[in-house]
Amino acid sequence: MIFPCEKAVWYNLPQIRADIASGLVKTGMTQSQAAKKLGVTPAAVSQYLNKKRGQQDVKSKAYLEEIGIAVEKVRDGATAEELQSIVCKCCQIITAETTGEDSQCKDNETE
Repeated sequence: MIFPCEKAVWYNLPQIRADIASGLVKTGMTQSQAAKKLGVTPAAVSQYLNKKRGQQDVKSKAYLEEIGIAVEKVRDGATAEELQSIVCKCCQIITAETTGEDSQCKDNETE
């Protein structure tokens, strides 16, 4: 059995990082700068850009819009809390698109 967050770590997070890394590099950042912003190694960013990691087919308009917002916020120095929120929202979109179900993560719950 795969738990929701386990699936997110193995599949969704690499996709989100790949798309944000790509966006950051397109804005003129170096791979090293993008890696620092994302908290990953430059080698990981290289793998994302060369499509060796994080390449799912899901690229809906809603997801791409969220990635665009994420790139801007990360570039401008998003806090850890903001980054977590961004990643969770992107993950929820991917989960909904790939499974047709809402994400079961804690951040998706209403109070």
